[in-house]
Amino acid sequence: MPSALLVIDVQESFRHHPSFSERDLPNYLAAQNALIAGCVARAVPVVRIFHSDGPETMDNPFSLASGHVRPLQGLSDFDASATFIKHRHSALVGTGLEVWLTRHGIGRLIVSGIRTEQCCETTTRHASDLGWSVDFVTEATLTFDMVQPDGRPLSAADIQSRTATVLKDRFARICSVTEALEQLS
Repeated sequence: MPSALLVIDVQESFRHHPSFSERDLPNYLAAQNALIAGCVARAVPVVRIFHSDGPETMDNPFSLASGHVRPLQGLSDFDASATFIKHRHSALVGTGLEVWLTRHGIGRLIVSGIRTEQCCETTTRHASDLGWSVDFVTEATLTFDMVQPDGRPLSAADIQSRTATVLKDRFARICSVTEALEQLS
């Protein structure tokens, strides 16, 4: 089954967001870059998706006017098979990605990027509901600590664990970079 790698929202905008943390960034970038390299070596299309929303002002890091909607420093340089800019959480809403995937006969998506529980999880659920098989590569997703509504902290590791739990066998196969790449062989 033809596959495509989605690299979702791996952009400089996050460095300018209050929740951003460098703590998990090196491990994430190592996994993300290995996944990209493995897909490129196997001639699997790598699709870049950027997120842009909010007011088009210089002080909004997710606006195109800010100059931050560009690849995150440390991400391997790659020639994207296609690039889409989304304005919603799911990369499949209003971007043309669904049409592109269908035209290219893609039946399986490999999901990676930033933020695990937001755009990566939402895109995974949406893609599964539309009929794609999805590999969710948790180690190639990144998120940041949050504060729960009751004021208690919620660690990035707990968020990733929760996301894997709710997606597993319902919306996606949860896998490592190695497992995702082995599936391509």
